[in-house]
Amino acid sequence: MKRVYIYIHFLFLALAPELLPAQGGQDVYGNYYTRKSLIEGQEAEALVFVRESDVVWEDRIWRTIDLREKFNQLFYYPTEREGSMGRKNLAYVLWDAVVNNEIQIYEDDEFKIPIENEVFVERYTRADTIVLEIVDENEEYEYETILVPKEFNSEEIYQYRLKEAWFISKQTTEQEVRILGLTMVKDLFKEHDGERDYVGTVELFWIPMQSRSVRNLLARHEAYFEDNIANLPSWLAIFKQRRFNSFITRETNRFNRTIGSYLTGIDAIMEAEDIENKLLDISIDMWEY
Repeated sequence: MKRVYIYIHFLFLALAPELLPAQGGQDVYGNYYTRKSLIEGQEAEALVFVRESDVVWEDRIWRTIDLREKFNQLFYYPTEREGSMGRKNLAYVLWDAVVNNEIQIYEDDEFKIPIENEVFVERYTRADTIVLEIVDENEEYEYETILVPKEFNSEEIYQYRLKEAWFISKQTTEQEVRILGLTMVKDLFKEHDGERDYVGTVELFWIPMQSRSVRNLLARHEAYFEDNIANLPSWLAIFKQRRFNSFITRETNRFNRTIGSYLTGIDAIMEAEDIENKLLDISIDMWEY
């Protein structure tokens, strides 16, 4: 009798999910469960305080993340405004934070010239004036001027630029890196005879990556990293773990100039690689065996 009871007990447990009424169901994104982000409301961990007297060596590096590289596509996609399954790419995360006045933005990478968020958004989305040629029923031509409002489009952002501090502290006796600032870069084109001519690039605004509000923002949003979509890293983790490819465009120098201002082509690439190797050599040469 005891064995029969145990059998029935386990049989009931096995059938319990089928016997109980359905709970939840699909969410608005079509998941088979009601999904709630594991990092929603999460705050960034506090940065370790570094005393000036403990820094025995330091260098400042500027580098570019090109989203046209396959490894960096996690920054570019998804391009939809609401993203895939509610996730946003980094450009929309930052833009929405600016629109909602959640973070402070600056004109320069030293964060000396603040920009009012409302002023920047109004200037960026200012409507363009377009003249339309209209043909009426009598095949007479008329011209009408209309205003077409602009919207922020993440597909126009192909690069991010970072400003970093590389240093060695007596407290940790290790080479460390802190990302100090970030900016989105947009390509500029000029309309001429119905064709678009490439003019150059423009930096939209600089964001202080050491700011608590910025770090909390990046900690609350998931990056679409395809290895395991059930447990996605935050954008803060992407930067902390340095899950991106980049190339150096500038190192601290007495002339305050970029590599591209004095070298081009293969020479510029080799100069950037020499700086990368120097950073690695300093880390290795700290130790004597």
